[in-house]
Parts: sequence; C-alpha cells; structure tokens
Amino acid sequence: MKPKKYDGYRSFQYLEEGVDYKPFRLAKEVGRVPSYTVPVSREDEARANRLLDQELVVSLHDHCFVVPEDVTEIWEYRRAGRDWTGYEGLAASRMDVVFENFMDGTAMITSKAGWKWNDIIHDLGMRYSDIAHQEFVFIATTVNDFYKAKQEGRVALVPALEASTMIENELDRIDILYGFGVRMMGIAYSEANTLGSGLKEKRDGGLTDFGRKAVQRMNRIGMAIDVSHSGDQTSLDTIEVSEKPIFITHVGARALWDSPRMKPDDVIQECARKGGVIGIEAAPHTTLTKRHIEHSIESYMEHFEYIANLVGIDHVAFGPDTLFGDHVGLHHVFAGALSIKSAHGKTPFDEVEYVKGIENPAEAFPNIVRWLVSHGYSDEDIRKVVSGNIVRVLEEVWGAPKLVAAHS
Repeated sequence: MKPKKYDGYRSFQYLEEGVDYKPFRLAKEVGRVPSYTVPVSREDEARANRLLDQELVVSLHDHCFVVPEDVTEIWEYRRAGRDWTGYEGLAASRMDVVFENFMDGTAMITSKAGWKWNDIIHDLGMRYSDIAHQEFVFIATTVNDFYKAKQEGRVALVPALEASTMIENELDRIDILYGFGVRMMGIAYSEANTLGSGLKEKRDGGLTDFGRKAVQRMNRIGMAIDVSHSGDQTSLDTIEVSEKPIFITHVGARALWDSPRMKPDDVIQECARKGGVIGIEAAPHTTLTKRHIEHSIESYMEHFEYIANLVGIDHVAFGPDTLFGDHVGLHHVFAGALSIKSAHGKTPFDEVEYVKGIENPAEAFPNIVRWLVSHGYSDEDIRKVVSGNIVRVLEEVWGAPKLVAAHS
C-alpha cells in the first residue's frame, strides 16, 4: 500500500487556539466507531490493494469536514464559519480525488435557512485559507490535477455545491463561483428555488426558464451539473436541456427503496442515455433495500448493481456522501433544516448507529474495492467505476468554454 504524503497538519494550526478562534472537541477521524473490513481472501486483498495503488480513485460526492464530538454543538460550530477538514482521515482513505461539497445548506452565519450568497463565499474562502496553509490537500480544477495528486501521493479536492439557490436570479454568479474554483453545482436542494423544484416539493414544476438559462451558462463555462436533490421532472428537464452529460452524484434506485431521495428508473436511464454518470449514495438510511433492511455496504452495493445492470457499467460511480463524525446524530439535529425527514419516504426501517463498512471517507473506498473484487468484477470494470467513468464525462464538460456568436 502506497502511503499518502501527510505530515500531520490539523486545520487552522497556523492560528492560536482560543485567541483567534473558539476550539471545539471534534470527532475522531479514524476509529470513532469499530472499523469493518469487507471479508476477502488473502489473494483478493492483495488485488484490491494493487487496484487502489495503481488506479485513480475518485469520490464523486463527499463532505470531508469534521463534526463536533457533541453533535448538538453543530449550530454554534457552523455559525462560527470555520469548518475543520479531516486531513488525517483523507490520508487513510486511499482516495486521490474528492468532490468536496462543503455544508452550505447549513452555512447559517447570517441566516437560519442556509444557502445565502455571502455565507457561501465565506465558507469557500475559509476552507481555502486552511488548505493553503498545508501541502497534502490541494484545490483541483482540471483533470490533469487528478493525475498530479495520484503521482504525488496527495489528495485533489474539487469544490462543488449541492444547489444553485444562492445565485438567486443572477446568472453571472455562476461565473463568479467558477472563478472561485467551483466545478460542480446542483440545481436544487430539496426545496424549490429560481431554477427548479427540489425533491421535497409535492408538485414538481420542472426547470424554470431561468433554470434553463443557468444550465446553458454552466455548459458554456465548463461547470458540471448535479441533480441529486432535484425533483424528478426538474431532473429530466435538466438532462434534456443540457448539451453536456450531467451527474447524479449521490443517489440510489427508487425501484429498490421507495423514497423521494432515490431516483426512478426513467431519470437514471435518461441520465445515462445522454452520457451521464450516477454516483451511489451512502448517507445513513438512504440506500436501503428490502433484502438488506439494515443500512450497510451490502445494501449500498445492491443499489450499485441494480443501476449498473439497468444502464451499464459505463454510467456508474460512487458518491458516498460521508463525513467525519456522528452522521446519524447530525441528521437528527438537521432534520428540519435539510428536509431529511421528508426525503426518507414512508417505508419503515430500523435506524442504525452508523453505516457498517462505509461509515466515513477513510473506510469507504477500500471496502468498495474489496467488495467489487470479491464479487468477480474485472480490473477494467473496477477502473471505470472508481474513476474512469467520471473522468470521461469531466473531459467533455470541463473542456474549453463554448464560444457563442456575439449576437446570441
């Protein structure tokens, strides 16, 4: 196993604790709960390690920040506007690239509702400042940065936002966010906004006229599009309007678990038909199934196999949507603010303390690759789902910005 070049840096250690900022007791990044290793033979373990070493490993969606040990402190922690990045956990993760989605639905520095423009700019700048004071993690804006991270034993962090709510009715804010390094953005996060409907809405009106213009602007500027939290019709409209393939970065199959948070077959198929990629979600109590009613890597991978069989191995990847800390406890605290309860649907389930085998960014990909190896997937198919499919779409989406006639 090739070790990452991590020197032990902790967030904001360039400042004086208790003077420049209020410290919080944070959750352990590694070993917070008993670790679980997908059981494999010695030969399969060696093969899994070889693949993790030689292939680019990309998480399509995660939150690499560290939660306070006491999750009820999260409101004060977020209002302070200073999130800690889990460098130690990232060093153990075997990931080379992570699409970091921050926590801007809870960026509540100036409001109680999140998604305010000033708060998001604050959030981005604060994380960037911390990242700039160390050398292990760096901000990535091109596919070439991915290979640089692999070669140098570092982690490339791609800034992404789960919704476009904060652009309000200002198309040029897309350009500004691109200038700040954002390379992926969602349409809506549960609640409707000026672009379209989120999955929480009982009536999905689809992509608005402004939303269509926003999609076109993202295409032209070279920003990837995500519809994970958008309503079904809004997702279909986005796929239709976009001239480039889009992502559903963290989701599962509604055919396996009837929840608004999952996507129906037609949305998954349309995304794939136009060349897009679907990342599989692992946040607590999302990718459940009737066969695996307890959320674990087994239910997670059942969603992976269903979608891979539905649209083909070329259109599937992994967006675990994990973080460092008590994710289940955090969901309880955030239940109202993030529409989590409404996203679960009506099917009863037994709550788990954590998702066994894929609890945080540090353990997700080693177990995903072990599972794939133990279930007979070829090296080529594993390469596709851990990075190849994502890179293919990004090379198309992140290419040179489209030039349009001056009169258009």
